[in-house]
Amino acid sequence: MEKKKKAQVPFRLNIIFIGVFALFALLILQLGVVQILNGEEAQNEINKTESTASTKSVPRGKMYDRYGRLILDNEPVKAITYTPPKNGESAEKRLKLAEKLGQYVTVFKDKEELIDNVSERDKKEYWYLLNTKEAQDKLSKKELELDNSEQYKLMLERITENDLQTIEWTDELLNIISIKKEFDQAYELSPHVVINEGITEEEFAQVAEHLPELKGIDAAIDWERKPLFGDTFASFIGGITTADEGIPLENRDYYLTHGYSLNDRVGTSGLEQEYESVLRGRKEKIQYKTNNAGDIVGSEVVVEGQSGKNLVLATDIELQIAVDQIVKDELKKAMSQNNNGYLEDALVAMMNPQTGEILAMSGVRYDREDGEYKDQSYRVIYDAHQPGSAIKGATLLAGFDTGVVEIGEAILDTPIRIAGTPEKGSWRDLGRPTDLKALERSSNVYMFNIALRISGANYQPNQPLRGFNWDTFQKMRNYYNQFGLGVETGVDLPYEATGVVGEDTIAGKILDLAIGQYDTYTTLQLVQYVSTIANDGYRVRPHLVNEIRQPDSENGELGPVIESKETDVLNKIVMDDKYIERVQQGFINVFHGSQGTAVSHWGSEYDKYKVAGKTGTAQNPQYENGNKIDTENLSLVGYAPYDNPEVAFAVIVPKNKPAPGQYDVNHAIGKRIIKKYFELKEEREKNGIKTNLLEKEPEKE
Repeated sequence: MEKKKKAQVPFRLNIIFIGVFALFALLILQLGVVQILNGEEAQNEINKTESTASTKSVPRGKMYDRYGRLILDNEPVKAITYTPPKNGESAEKRLKLAEKLGQYVTVFKDKEELIDNVSERDKKEYWYLLNTKEAQDKLSKKELELDNSEQYKLMLERITENDLQTIEWTDELLNIISIKKEFDQAYELSPHVVINEGITEEEFAQVAEHLPELKGIDAAIDWERKPLFGDTFASFIGGITTADEGIPLENRDYYLTHGYSLNDRVGTSGLEQEYESVLRGRKEKIQYKTNNAGDIVGSEVVVEGQSGKNLVLATDIELQIAVDQIVKDELKKAMSQNNNGYLEDALVAMMNPQTGEILAMSGVRYDREDGEYKDQSYRVIYDAHQPGSAIKGATLLAGFDTGVVEIGEAILDTPIRIAGTPEKGSWRDLGRPTDLKALERSSNVYMFNIALRISGANYQPNQPLRGFNWDTFQKMRNYYNQFGLGVETGVDLPYEATGVVGEDTIAGKILDLAIGQYDTYTTLQLVQYVSTIANDGYRVRPHLVNEIRQPDSENGELGPVIESKETDVLNKIVMDDKYIERVQQGFINVFHGSQGTAVSHWGSEYDKYKVAGKTGTAQNPQYENGNKIDTENLSLVGYAPYDNPEVAFAVIVPKNKPAPGQYDVNHAIGKRIIKKYFELKEEREKNGIKTNLLEKEPEKE
């Protein structure tokens, strides 16, 4: 029995050994299959790494006017782009790629542009890539110990003209160098536009056909902004960076933390900048896979692209075009008839006083160098001027609220004589006007007395002001600020000026402040001021955008509303409503009273528009070769109809040279823009044309 058991043990061990051997044999066979048949594929899988996502351009949001008329669109542009691999690419590889791409596209079609684009340094860099060893031989042993950048700089400096003459600089070669220059500007895994202007259909097709051999190159669609009305309203639409510029360097950190790439286009001014986050859209995101050499070996769309959201503006583009032409026409007439060598600007703002919707803003400047009239509408919010008597409504309200003057009170219109200050009076002896007559006939003296009473000073003719409270300057400015004068209006643009505050070093300057001949204000501030009076003391924020909407539908219809800009009341004038009603009546009398300062300029034909407002003139001396030249700022503010205001306006025309029978350009502009506003309104109502494309059709019962 014992012998039989011993014989079974070796047999079982042999079975185990054979099984283990078979398993090892199968394993070795499998490894061989992987190594020999699938080795390269397996190695590529091992080497694959995920890179950061790249993006593809999508159209920015469009802009429409208040009636749904498209004013800013996008235009597709064929573009050749280059996306550098992860961890960059050597200059030698970029040059080889440029040589391949250069077979199919020409960056500059004009030979002179091509030659100008390639500098001497570009040629030296190209020579270096072809003659690296020879370039290094130009350095001493000690210089070879410098860092790479210093060595490179020295080598380029020592490449001579004779060295460069060893190369034939053909147009084909200059094109290759131009392409490589574009490659050199590209950022890692960010598509860089190599060429989009002037690329032909044939070039685009050839590149698209040879993409497999052009690693990192793509034939893509880029987007350019396309304004449909030329320069009209361009100042407020704003601009964007080019594909070459990318995000601004000064704001790079901000944009990068908000998901932008270095070469993304962004708004740089106007609505393009203010509503950048709305207009930019959602770019298509692509996840690239690269091998350990940095070559792109696969890609996957991880986020679908979406066009930017659209803006529906408060502006009426038809009115805007008309106002631009009116301002230009009347400025030309004034410069011609007044023989004025200083007049060069005319500025206009129009808005709905109840809602703050900006209907039109226009500015024209005459360029004396080239003799052209140019649209510079941005001056409406950037340039500040002394408006003169236009602000007397705010001064009178300050007098009412402080209790220094009462409704119906009359004040003798006699010049004010303060020692050390020039005599100041009204434009003529106005007798003893009441508060209403002071507005209707534009009494300076009435406003002077309000300022003096607020100051608490003891005024005696030809004597210094005694007991003057220096806080009066700020106290009066606080009243003006409530109307939007001297403070930001809150308009939805990236920047607006607030004007210049005079230096409060002479007590007598309080008189100038009271009649608008000291501090300066923008045209937009003036239209907000008169709108506040028209709107029963409610100051509303001016705005250019009414709605933000989803991108257009496939059939071109405006997308659903995402956000509507509601009327934003910034403040209510803190005083008895009867005071505001009193100033409103005074403003009506300016245009309709028997002695109103606007009556003779406007005439009875404009009575139907029921305009109310205030005229203004401010001294604005110019100096030439040490000589003082008298000029005036002409202003006009108003609203209509006065019983239910729907449009307010402000006009500023600086530096008019006063002369007998001068052309009153402020009134000429004011009359025409008001007439045009109501003509357009009447025409739409009369013809029953549905110009408001945003209006929904009435639901059927």
